[in-house]
Amino acid sequence: MKFLNLLSAWPTSGMVAMAAVACMAGAAQAATPADLLAAYTAQAKAPADAARGEKFFNTVGAGDLKLSCASCHTANPTKLGRNELTEKRIKALAPAANAERFTDRAKADGWFKTNCKDTLGRECTAGEKADVLAWLISLKP
Repeated sequence: MKFLNLLSAWPTSGMVAMAAVACMAGAAQAATPADLLAAYTAQAKAPADAARGEKFFNTVGAGDLKLSCASCHTANPTKLGRNELTEKRIKALAPAANAERFTDRAKADGWFKTNCKDTLGRECTAGEKADVLAWLISLKP
C-alpha cells in the first residue's frame, strides 16, 4: 500500500519520463541478427563473407583448449550442441533454428569475447564476427 501511495505522489510526467528511459534502455540492446551483422560489418569496414565464416567456424584455433566453434556447436549449428568441457547441452546457434540467437548486442559481444578467447586465445575481430554471423544467418533448419 505504501508503494501505491508513493507512486500516486509522483508527478505523472516523472513516471512517463522514467518509463520512456526504461524502454529506450531495453530497446538499445534489442536487435535482430541482421542488425548485428550490419554493425559488425560496419565496424570491420569490409563486407562479410559467409564462406569465410564457415571455414573460420570449423577451424581449430591456437587457444590452449585446441577447439573450434564446431567443437561445441557442431558442424551443423542448426542442431543442439554440447559444451566439450562441461558436457552441458547448448541450444542451436543458427538464428533460423533458434530465434533467441543474436537478438541482444551485449550478449552476442560477451559470447564472442568468451568463446573466441577459448578457441583462439584472443578476441575475434569485427570481420571474423561478421563472417561467422553471415554464415549462421544463411543456414536453414
